[in-house]
Amino acid sequence: MSRFIAFEPGLCGGCGACVVACMDQNDIDCAAGQPPFRRVYQLEEPGLPLLYRSVACRHCEDSPCMAGCPTGAIYRDGETDRVLVERSLCIGCHSCAMNCPFGVPRFDSEGLMSKCGGCSQRLKAGLEPACVRVCPQRALTLAEENTLPARREKQLARGYIHLRGDRDEKETD
Repeated sequence: MSRFIAFEPGLCGGCGACVVACMDQNDIDCAAGQPPFRRVYQLEEPGLPLLYRSVACRHCEDSPCMAGCPTGAIYRDGETDRVLVERSLCIGCHSCAMNCPFGVPRFDSEGLMSKCGGCSQRLKAGLEPACVRVCPQRALTLAEENTLPARREKQLARGYIHLRGDRDEKETD
């Protein structure tokens, strides 16, 4: 069964602990031009409560970044189901970035792509990803694919999401 990092927006306080843990786990030095893999965004809309969004690679099932890579530098790890990068094969062409609908691929000072690997080595060791481990509000959790329907219902009940088709769409005249 596939495991993924689930995010519950109503629990995130925007503290950035997930970003710092990711940078520490991956030896990212922003001062040296290395972009962080995880970012926290503040979402503000008039009349709505302030929300934060913790964003990193989604390790998509269809992985458009992988499909667009001409050298095969992007691949799916068979054991963890994470989409990873073999940097020695990256030519810095940005095809992955152009194909990713979420703007995940980042390019370092050497012009090579890097991104969240979902802490695949930690997963192989039976540990949680670093971002999940440090989240004080448990807004980030490691979830099993079979928990999706229950999670979705819980989020709908809390008003976090509404997907087309969730409500009765019958029209009355």
